[in-house]
Amino acid sequence: MTFDEEGARALDAGDPSQRDQFLVPPVPDRPGEELAYLAGNSLGLQPRVTAQRLTAELDDWARLGVEGHLEAERPWLPYHELLREPAARLVGARPVEVVAMNSLTVNLHLMMLSFYRPTPERHAIVIEDTAFPSDSYAVRSQAALHGFDPDEAVIRLRAREGEAGLRSEDVVTFLREKGDTVALVLLGGVNYYSGEFLDIPAITRAGHDAGAVVGWDLAHAAGNVPLQLHDWDVDWAAWCTYKYLNSGPGAIAGAFVHERHLADRSLPRLEGWWSTDPATRFAMGPEVTPVASADAWQLSNPPILAMAPVLASLEMFDEVGIETLRARSERLTAYLEQALDDLCGDRALEIITPRDPARRGSQLSVRLLADDAGDVARALRERGVIADARQPDVIRLAPVPMYCGYHDCWRAARALAEVVRARG
Repeated sequence: MTFDEEGARALDAGDPSQRDQFLVPPVPDRPGEELAYLAGNSLGLQPRVTAQRLTAELDDWARLGVEGHLEAERPWLPYHELLREPAARLVGARPVEVVAMNSLTVNLHLMMLSFYRPTPERHAIVIEDTAFPSDSYAVRSQAALHGFDPDEAVIRLRAREGEAGLRSEDVVTFLREKGDTVALVLLGGVNYYSGEFLDIPAITRAGHDAGAVVGWDLAHAAGNVPLQLHDWDVDWAAWCTYKYLNSGPGAIAGAFVHERHLADRSLPRLEGWWSTDPATRFAMGPEVTPVASADAWQLSNPPILAMAPVLASLEMFDEVGIETLRARSERLTAYLEQALDDLCGDRALEIITPRDPARRGSQLSVRLLADDAGDVARALRERGVIADARQPDVIRLAPVPMYCGYHDCWRAARALAEVVRARG
């Protein structure tokens, strides 16, 4: 394959995206030219429909005031229920198992308060050594909350020497050999740094066989790769919606609790106004009447202006289908990989994301062997390419299939080759 502009545009013509449904930022000082935006694994682009949805809610607020809870076009009182089924379809769950609420790390903490039940003999929490820092902070604070030394209780699994990604089989082997001290496994479904897509069902089985609870941070997996959380027997999971799900900065997150846990009244849980049975909520009783759904972990009434973009995004995913997006993602990522190999060659960089398409999402992480990642990201931006820098030496490129195209990938590979050549 020849990697040139004409060829990239021809591929886009034969494999179109939903780009026209998004607002793509312009290249500064180059009127009419859009950025090649490959940072959707950090913050997704804004769908055109988002502003309309927010305006509709603001109009209902202006027109109805408090009566909007029952009389708005999409009544606010049960608004979060509108997100339940599309979110469940996206992550492979039953509707009663999912709820949209809070932010990712808050949801991680709420889940761990229920499912991290340590004992002196079994109190370890397993994470990957390259876990996102917020996950590391969260599990360390949970261990300390229960009176354990975080340096001892938190086990950080490292990749093999010379590799960036933690192999699924190595996690399984660890749990088989040393899982008797593990209370909780909490890993990223797709690792934010390397782009590695872990074998969620295999690791979940191994964790259960070892007697541990298994939860998943799906921040980089939801909307990126197909998931089957119910069938994979995952205990719980949490995810954000501002990356691949394009719901806006700091958007409302999601949580999953497997059906087998929903009626378990022995689980400790923080509770609030929205944790109780909606049929009796306005009886204003002093005690919660819990419901056998993930709603029982919900604390506060839904923030409508924050949920509207999430609902709009989930409807887009329903329309296109995650399997269709995954197939296009594999084609785009393979093209980007080949373009980097062809245009950059051995110019002082290395793709550290697995080359097996089954082991990665819509992301290639590129290690710069002689350059500073921040400097390179700034130089890419000057060439009309937005990428994500991870210090000291990794550039993350995410060809999000909803709105990225082959031409974006070609521009990114060409720009990276130019920058590395100019700096080398």
